[in-house]
Amino acid sequence: QVQLVESGGGLVQAGESLRLSCEGSGFIFSRNGMSWFRQGPGKQREWVGTIIGDSQTNYRDSVEGRFAISRDNAKNTVYLQMNDLKPEDTAVYYCNAAVGGRSYWGQGTQVTVSS
Repeated sequence: QVQLVESGGGLVQAGESLRLSCEGSGFIFSRNGMSWFRQGPGKQREWVGTIIGDSQTNYRDSVEGRFAISRDNAKNTVYLQMNDLKPEDTAVYYCNAAVGGRSYWGQGTQVTVSS
């Protein structure tokens, strides 16, 4: 079955960086677009960015230029590099894959940015 497992979250100070990882299994990883979402405290889940193919990416405006998504198909892993983190980036971050017309989510990883 499809599984997505995120890792790499933590507590950082504003201006610092983190890299999140999401390892997928149970599907042909290299053929799938992969996305990152986040859900801040008291907020709805929101889209962060997507990678299609090996390197085509797009991002929500608030993270453009600070966040970067990449992937290593040999490791079935997608990454979210987050730089210049801000307190408003505090959220649980989820990776997402649409496989066979169904949307799959990981369990999420907490990112907390202190000011």
